[in-house]
Amino acid sequence: MIESRMTIEVVTAGHTEFVDISSRVRRLVVESGISDGICCLYVPHTTAALLINENADPSVVQDIASKLERIVPWNERYLHLEGNSAAHIKASLMQTSQVILVESGKLLLGIWQGIFLCEFDGPRQRKVLVKLIPSQT
Repeated sequence: MIESRMTIEVVTAGHTEFVDISSRVRRLVVESGISDGICCLYVPHTTAALLINENADPSVVQDIASKLERIVPWNERYLHLEGNSAAHIKASLMQTSQVILVESGKLLLGIWQGIFLCEFDGPRQRKVLVKLIPSQT
């Protein structure tokens, strides 16, 4: 079994971008040798988030990004001097962590589900921390 905490590095190219990291997380689960347990994902950034949603049709995450932009427009009057308050607000509306069950060495995602790193202040280099916890049975 490999180490229980790993890091996925993601380089984003766009200001707002949803990067599908599903295959990278699946590979870590397989390489770890874990059969049953949980996979905890965490993004330690204040302007990024994690999302589990449909990855079969890319228009779904495009719609999510578009709606978030309408709800929290970039060019609004914010107090934060760095000029990226919209990114902080969008990340606050999303989640910074996800927990996925692992059974028989596989993530228990729905057939259409994927795992996305959500970038709201790119382009940047991001990290997703992955902790695999085997069940005690």
